[in-house]
Amino acid sequence: MGNVTRGTTNPNRLRRMDRWIVATHGAELRRVADPVAVDLGYGAAPWTAVELLHRLRGAAPRTRVVGVEIEPARVTAALPYEREGLRFRHGGFEIPVSGRPVLVRAANVLRQYDESEVAGVWQRLCARLAPADPATGSRGGLLVEGTCDEIGRRHVWVALGPEGPRTVTFATRLASLDRPSDLAERLPKALIHRNVPGEPVHAFLRDFDRAWAAAAPYASYGARQRWIRAVHALSTDWPVTDRPVRWRQGEVTVRWEALAPRA
Repeated sequence: MGNVTRGTTNPNRLRRMDRWIVATHGAELRRVADPVAVDLGYGAAPWTAVELLHRLRGAAPRTRVVGVEIEPARVTAALPYEREGLRFRHGGFEIPVSGRPVLVRAANVLRQYDESEVAGVWQRLCARLAPADPATGSRGGLLVEGTCDEIGRRHVWVALGPEGPRTVTFATRLASLDRPSDLAERLPKALIHRNVPGEPVHAFLRDFDRAWAAAAPYASYGARQRWIRAVHALSTDWPVTDRPVRWRQGEVTVRWEALAPRA
């Protein structure tokens, strides 16, 4: 179920997203007996699925990864890369794996869909996630859906749980950044057409640019220090959910409700 994407992919393209997943969702992967992660729409080559297995197993050694592609020829081409813990399957948004995955990563997949289709896809994918379990403190599975540039320098993604969207994360290679609003071109489909006056995401990027400009004196200490200062200032007016340890990575995460499109 779904449409064939362009399939563009490059090694190490999704490193920023993977690094964030390991930091924020690694404990959930370790908690379950059989953690299954899905790389949905991995593209014309299986590099991102291979890398995802390696990175997740560094945090949760029992993790299994299933690469899912809607184009049969891409699945056939990926089969020689199967190994212990890594399999490839033909399919789409129905997620053709047994049980409920603890993670679904869908990078650069919805970019080619209409904005009106996003909510339905999110709902379908969230319904396939492992459910929350209050008895153990589990928040359930995680869907990470977003967009990045061709070599992974700039990336924006939405994190969703079984209950729906939770947060939006902006991540960048700071040396490539002129100003934070440069990330607007990588907004996920749910937000990219909302970067206009009157919409929350536009106001957020405007305020981020202002905080970045005000932090210009810190540029003499490097782009990292300037970013940290700008995010710290931004957090006084916006619900930033992470801490300086993540900001140092060129990231900032904000609650979804603050950036969600107006009705």
